[in-house]
Amino acid sequence: MLLTGFREARGEGAMDIKSREFKEGQLMPAEFSCDGTDINPELTIEGIPPAAKSLALIVDDPDAPAGTWVHWVVFDIPVLGKIKENSIPGKQGKNSAGEMKYHGPCPPSGTHRYFFKVYALDTFLNLKEGTSKEQLEKAMAGHILANAQLIGLYKSN
Repeated sequence: MLLTGFREARGEGAMDIKSREFKEGQLMPAEFSCDGTDINPELTIEGIPPAAKSLALIVDDPDAPAGTWVHWVVFDIPVLGKIKENSIPGKQGKNSAGEMKYHGPCPPSGTHRYFFKVYALDTFLNLKEGTSKEQLEKAMAGHILANAQLIGLYKSN
């Protein structure tokens, strides 16, 4: 689904998402995958608009053989500059495994891309836990103040 009605986070002063564990376009450590402890990496979010009331985070893999695999859906995250490692920062939606948790990279073959997408919203969405990525995207429409993404790579052992 293409989300519209918001400005792309680009350029100076724009929102940005980073990890101390891996850089944009680089391999993620196994610790954050099914080959390791399968916990979420620490994420730092900068340039959150002052009007933001909450954040949402979607982690997905568009390279999965059966189509985009959703690894984590989190919403109604309080506005904070850091999502701690191995944490649950807000309400969790369902991933493609049907679970309400972080499901780390676990590609069946080859190197896959993992998109960590953060959204600054002008409201709390007050959706129920277990919400799907599609339901979250629909609810966010018209409420996105800024967004940013970080792409990590992973290849299973």
